[in-house]
Amino acid sequence: MKAAVFEGPRNVAVEEKPDPRIEHPCDAIVKITTTNICGSDLHMYEGRTSFEKGRIFGHENLGQVIEVGSAVRKLKVGMYVVLPFNIACGFCKQCERGLTNYCLTMQPEPSVAGAAYGFADMGPYQGGQAEFLRVPYADFNALRLGEDAEERQADYVMLADIFPTGYHATEMAGVKPGDQTVIYGAGPVGLMAAYSAVIKGAGRVWVCDFHTDRLRKAEEIGAMPIDMREQDPGEVIKEATLGLGADNGCECVGYQAHDPSGHEDASRTMNSLIENVRFTGCIGVVGVFVPEDPGGREAQPQIGDFEAKGKVPIDWGKLWFKGQKIGTGQAPVKRYNRRLRDLIAGGKAKPSWVVSHELPLDQAPDAYDHFDRRDEGWTKVILHPDGSG
Repeated sequence: MKAAVFEGPRNVAVEEKPDPRIEHPCDAIVKITTTNICGSDLHMYEGRTSFEKGRIFGHENLGQVIEVGSAVRKLKVGMYVVLPFNIACGFCKQCERGLTNYCLTMQPEPSVAGAAYGFADMGPYQGGQAEFLRVPYADFNALRLGEDAEERQADYVMLADIFPTGYHATEMAGVKPGDQTVIYGAGPVGLMAAYSAVIKGAGRVWVCDFHTDRLRKAEEIGAMPIDMREQDPGEVIKEATLGLGADNGCECVGYQAHDPSGHEDASRTMNSLIENVRFTGCIGVVGVFVPEDPGGREAQPQIGDFEAKGKVPIDWGKLWFKGQKIGTGQAPVKRYNRRLRDLIAGGKAKPSWVVSHELPLDQAPDAYDHFDRRDEGWTKVILHPDGSG
């Protein structure tokens, strides 16, 4: 099969790889028809993680079941399914608590929890930017889609990651109807957090970023853009809230946060949120932060070992003084994907509004290059291994 493979920093190749096969009675094989490039893929693409050469990218996957193991009961050949990026067993202590993002069974390293397709330090599983994908514990992990799945793949594929992840940010931030919410990052996840806040009935939603094309996308859903090259978010928010600050906020950038000149500062967005969110407010952090940043020293030599080892100098005293709460971590996609699927099916949500490009898998190397450079108009890329789109 054809697959998008990591061959080193900023080097993706579309190569022939062995077709996956049923390895366990609970497995299914899915023919991938739609798969996304995620901002998290860029950390690996840039060489900022321990992602191994030869691994297949892709944790945002949708497709059609073509084979099932002998123990699979719910899935049938021909069904369209979307796959949470979390690979979970459904029966460990964490899964029983709904924390499928920290499954203990699928992660082979005993000191770590959580597994994912094509993701550094999240188990040995191959990604879905390929023609076919093996899905472990398929009855539990695959979310079945309705009759409109084939023609609405661009909407439903967002259920694999960014729509639930953005929603998770607003859940951890405690966004409620009428709230004033600030979001740092207008990438796909930040836009989905803004969209989720709007769906929840937030009264005001500010989105802060440097990229005007992405800020324009935020305006399309009624969010208020703050271009940080021209405005200080703190001043804008204080003026709008009588100096009190936003009710809550979402961090959707992560450890590669930077200033307009490109200088990285992993604490930049976190400290801005601590400053901009009111006393006793909540902050939801879904931007990726990592314990180790192997490529950090080379990419940004001035950061030294401190941030390269995942240590971020945040304003802890101000956080404590303001009595704020912070929620962190990857999203437990299964907690949200069914209800969000039904919003899409009922015409109440259309997350494909973030999509800028739909391309065949063969164009993955160029797509990664454009998306990584944040080129104008490259807001979200969908790849179609079956050549459609």
